[in-house]
Amino acid sequence: MKSFYKVLKRLAFPYGKFIALSVICNFIGTIFSLFSFAVIIPVLEILFQISDATYEYMPIQTDNLVEILKNDFYYYITQIIQNSGASLALLLLGVVLVIMTLFKTGFSYLGSYFIIPVRTGVLRDIRNQIFKKITTLPIGFFSDEKKGDIITRMTSDANEVENSIMSSLDLLFKNPIMILVYLGMMAWMSWKLTLFVLIVLPVAGGIIGHIGKNLKKKSKLGQQQLGEIISQTEESLSGLRIIKAFNAEDKIYSRFTHLTETFRDTTNKINRRYNLAHPVSEFLGTALIAVVLWFGGSLILGDTSDISAPTFIYYLIIFYSIINPAKEVSKATYSIQKGLASIERIDKILNEENPLTKIENPINKTSFDSKIEYKNVSFTYNQQRTVLYDINLTIEKGKTIALVGQSGSGKSTLVDLLPRYYDVTAGSISIDGVNIKNIPLFNLRELMGNVNQEAILFNDTFYNNIIFGVNPEQITQEDVERAAKIANAHEFIMASENGYQTNIGERGSKLSGGQRQRISIARAILKNPPILILDEATSALDTESERLVQSALENLMKNRTTIVIAHRLSTIKNADEICVVHDGRIVERGKHDELIALNGVYNKLQKLQK
Repeated sequence: MKSFYKVLKRLAFPYGKFIALSVICNFIGTIFSLFSFAVIIPVLEILFQISDATYEYMPIQTDNLVEILKNDFYYYITQIIQNSGASLALLLLGVVLVIMTLFKTGFSYLGSYFIIPVRTGVLRDIRNQIFKKITTLPIGFFSDEKKGDIITRMTSDANEVENSIMSSLDLLFKNPIMILVYLGMMAWMSWKLTLFVLIVLPVAGGIIGHIGKNLKKKSKLGQQQLGEIISQTEESLSGLRIIKAFNAEDKIYSRFTHLTETFRDTTNKINRRYNLAHPVSEFLGTALIAVVLWFGGSLILGDTSDISAPTFIYYLIIFYSIINPAKEVSKATYSIQKGLASIERIDKILNEENPLTKIENPINKTSFDSKIEYKNVSFTYNQQRTVLYDINLTIEKGKTIALVGQSGSGKSTLVDLLPRYYDVTAGSISIDGVNIKNIPLFNLRELMGNVNQEAILFNDTFYNNIIFGVNPEQITQEDVERAAKIANAHEFIMASENGYQTNIGERGSKLSGGQRQRISIARAILKNPPILILDEATSALDTESERLVQSALENLMKNRTTIVIAHRLSTIKNADEICVVHDGRIVERGKHDELIALNGVYNKLQKLQK
């Protein structure tokens, strides 16, 4: 339970006010429940005429207050019996019982009422924390993690925390209070019986604890398997065209059913063990009642008990009332074990270090004035596979630099180091002589605009996709239309159903490849960055789309420093410098005609494309 209290302190601490109100209400409700149970003693004595004692009214004093109140209560009951009969006394005792029960249930409800904002608030906080974390982690983190598993942690694992741990809060802040108050009352009534109860009660607790010991491990395995199922689903939906093209439906289905069957087996084991808590605790509770009944009854029959028979019945009622809270606590313990497994999976993301945010004495650079410089840059992916070796490259302001080479040569990695999607393993990259590690990420990336091979668009309108990444309060409709016109996108946007307010579907699914790319270019134009990165922006387009996109790109590149990753060499003939990347090194550099004259790697690529 130590790890649970750490989690509780971390998650529920901001909601301490609600937790305090819940504890207070539960405590008051428990006190009223004791009063309602206490009415059973005079009822039994009246019905069975057990007591012949006489009572005299005693003034209220601070000394022996409980005894005085008890005496005066019995005094008034006997007066009612003598003056109006036992029937009226029973009726009034019934009214008292109803009133006490009303207060008990009312405060019990308030105890649960104040816990609900804690449950829903913690669930919201967890999801917000995960989402914020995954948007700030470096891209390299997601190369080792499955998207489906990350989605599972935000959805299923977060729900498991809410259902398992947070749903147990009401039980944990209510039932322990009831148990402690009831035990205190029992000890006050008969220390002998209560001592006996405290001896046999831990035995039942030990048995229940042993059953739930392995639940956390199994629950963690189950959540991992669910993550694999969601990953498989996401991959299958993304690759549905390929699955159908290769007639691989049965193969994919077989793989999916294997995952679901494995998850089913694990879930069966978890739920069987979880559901064992209730019958075991109920059986042990009944056995304890029988043992206490035998022990207490023996004391009364042997005239060695310090309580009367009616009081012993009241004692048994209180003890029996402990059984249900104890069962709920044991059930909550099982739920907590399941929830802790999900917390561990969530914490794997939340506790992931982000090396890109560690900046001491940051330099708030907001302009690009002279040059970008790569000095002896090397990069090793995950400390295992070296991708770049000793790169030296200077990019003057206003120049267009093209990177060409075979797939896997390191072109994209070289460019990804500039906005710090990854950090260099050795060497440095600087802008105007300032190491990019000393520039806050927001400021650094604000200097750059990207147009990638795959246009990343969102399930939103044309307008909102174009203004993505800029302050909407500083942008007008005219600004957006001007950017779209430069990107050759205005015409097909206006031809759509609602113009700029038309929804383009998930990832721009309602658009053609060329249209998506032109929307991406319009977004970069509106941002108006001094540094532009084009990553094979036309390689996946047909001839007509490429012509329109290339025209838009030329408009975008005017008066900007541009780094182009090119697949089609015909698109970069006019670049100020072409760098040929081969096996992680720049092996040739110069203008198009100069590289052709070298008759080296670039010339070979040119001939292959022809």
